[in-house]
Amino acid sequence: MAEPTLSPEDEHAHEPGPEPLWNESWYLDFLTPDGSLGGYVRVGLYPNLGTVWYWACLVGAGRPLVTVIDHTVPMPRDRRSLELRTDGLWADHHVGTPLEHMTLGLEAFGVALDDPAEAYRGLRGVRTPLGFDLEWETDGLPYRYPAVLDRYEVPCTVHGTIQVGDETIELDGIGQRDHSWGVRDWWAVGWCWSAWRRGDGGRVHAVTTIPPLGFAVGYRQRAGDLTPVEAVEVEPADHPEGLAPSVRLVVDGLGYDVEPLAWAPVPLVGPEGQSTRFPRALCRFRGDDGDVGLGWLELNEQQPV
Repeated sequence: MAEPTLSPEDEHAHEPGPEPLWNESWYLDFLTPDGSLGGYVRVGLYPNLGTVWYWACLVGAGRPLVTVIDHTVPMPRDRRSLELRTDGLWADHHVGTPLEHMTLGLEAFGVALDDPAEAYRGLRGVRTPLGFDLEWETDGLPYRYPAVLDRYEVPCTVHGTIQVGDETIELDGIGQRDHSWGVRDWWAVGWCWSAWRRGDGGRVHAVTTIPPLGFAVGYRQRAGDLTPVEAVEVEPADHPEGLAPSVRLVVDGLGYDVEPLAWAPVPLVGPEGQSTRFPRALCRFRGDDGDVGLGWLELNEQQPV
């Protein structure tokens, strides 16, 4: 079977399948080159449930997590549009040039949390305005997943303006965006996703399951040369809230000690009481080869019912 190709048309919404958990999502993350500030947005459309899961956050050294988590956003009126409106939130996400350029506008009220683990305990914090006016420009080769998964990832540079409370921040940074469509059962299997820029300028993206099932996908790329990842291992350190102080990641035999710099967790409860913790973190990646990079890592961790 031939490997699937990536079409510019894939940047837009797809015809949904019949399954209740059929989902189409767009992730857009960013960070400053020194790792002092970062954030991400996820748009998750569930057309058969008639709702959108919307997440946005800002994290950084010496500042609280400011997070937006809303699983009741109405679906867009136009199937080709990603403009969303609900109480306390307006957002629009637009592909300007397919596979090259995407923009994000966000005006919302988030919650500021000194302890990120409070996200698991009811989001009790200070109501805080959060705004993004950001652009993702492709900085490398888009990577299409193998045929079993409808998904692709795009390494990017990111620039624009961030508004948090009464503070305005000009961003000239790096990041990654991805787009996927199909059934996503958050409670069926755990995983580790990661994407970062190495200190030598290379890009790495690696995904595997938790517990290990022999699944690995991703890329290593530099200067227009992309090599698919063949093997990924992950060992999170124990932590009662799942916010591990360290993670050991091995990608195609090269080990990385991953240091989470700031966490942005999300609690997910399923229709039958299933529960998973979904911590995402801005991280420093220290390679066994001496390289030090920066990016994002996420863990999907199932919990007992």
